Amino acid sequence: MKIGTIDIERAVTLAPMEDVTDRSFRLVCKRLGADILYTEFVNAEGLVRQSERTRQKMLFDEEERPFGIQIYGGAETSMEGAARMAEELDPDLIDINCGCWVKNVAMRGAGAGLLRDLTRMERLVASVVQSVSLPVTVKTRLGWDADTIGIVEVAKMLEQVGVQALTIHCRTREQGHKGDPDFSWIPKIKRHVSIPIIANGSLETPEQIESLFDQTGCDGVMIGRGAIDNPWIFQQVKSYRATGSYPPVSSDQRIELLLAHLHLAVIHKEERKGVIEFRKHYSGYLKGIPNSARLRSDLMQFTTEAPIVDQVRQFVETMGGSSHASVETHSDDHHG
Repeated sequence: MKIGTIDIERAVTLAPMEDVTDRSFRLVCKRLGADILYTEFVNAEGLVRQSERTRQKMLFDEEERPFGIQIYGGAETSMEGAARMAEELDPDLIDINCGCWVKNVAMRGAGAGLLRDLTRMERLVASVVQSVSLPVTVKTRLGWDADTIGIVEVAKMLEQVGVQALTIHCRTREQGHKGDPDFSWIPKIKRHVSIPIIANGSLETPEQIESLFDQTGCDGVMIGRGAIDNPWIFQQVKSYRATGSYPPVSSDQRIELLLAHLHLAVIHKEERKGVIEFRKHYSGYLKGIPNSARLRSDLMQFTTEAPIVDQVRQFVETMGGSSHASVETHSDDHHG
């Protein structure tokens, strides 16, 4: 899969996810084998209005490359301005979100809302492509609903205006995350365009992902929710590809990665903020660990890192196990 200077065969990428793919989570996934990382959704209007909180979402570390900044919006001038601001940070690509299904985005003509007005989508994407020198990619869905699936024509249109890769969540906007994704569209699309096509939608196991590569000929896959509970998925896919198998994730590994990820969150954010925002990850890391429900409840009360580490270590001792870190952390972790 070639996008600008990026050249990765069977790329396994991390999806942009609001309130999930912050710098700490991205670093965890990168160290576990993710090929390309993306920011959370970056609001073009917020950028052009000089929102510091929005600008912060675009910051990344060199370790995260290849790296994409994903922007969304419904106004050409704002999207052009946002793309130029993103380009100043020198990512490897700029991605346009044409697939977000949530109401307050799609019903305002951004995200998947652009699928209801393909002329405006074409104009908006073309304006972004023309305003920057970096590769521009797009993430979208099959269509607004089952009656308006026009993804083959959309792909041809986007290629013609200069888009260098297309990620397709293989559901409609109407489906949201419900129902099975329809990956049968991927080979149909690939017959009509030459740009890389990346498949997305409920990809959760190495077996499923490698089968998808074989059956559809997709150039890459993008993993979203499947990486939240299992950030090891990237490593597992590559092990399965090379050897036909992959080791299970142990309770010790889950515990150690929880602590490593928490430490990264504290480094990259003010401690209290990092700890509080990390709370959403406890259930994923502790999933399947016997007797962890009480631990999860206890951890929710803390607002600093040290007592969390102590509580977790005590829990490990009661498990009768010892732990070995699976993701390395550093005392000088990338403040950039």
